[in-house]
Amino acid sequence: MDARLLEILVCPVSKGPLQYDRERQLLISRSSRLAYPVRDGIPIMLESEALPLSDDEAAAAAPGN
Repeated sequence: MDARLLEILVCPVSKGPLQYDRERQLLISRSSRLAYPVRDGIPIMLESEALPLSDDEAAAAAPGN
């Protein structure tokens, strides 16, 4: 994921920042508790495609974890 792209992308639901999970190929929005898939290097920023995050998953996505 291009770092410049990640800087400008925001969650379409909360308008908050996203974190990239390279291993799972997901863009994670802690504020909305959603994870958006990245397919073939393309972020799929549709709420209907987003995966809900559990409390544990959202906490694990916190900076420094």
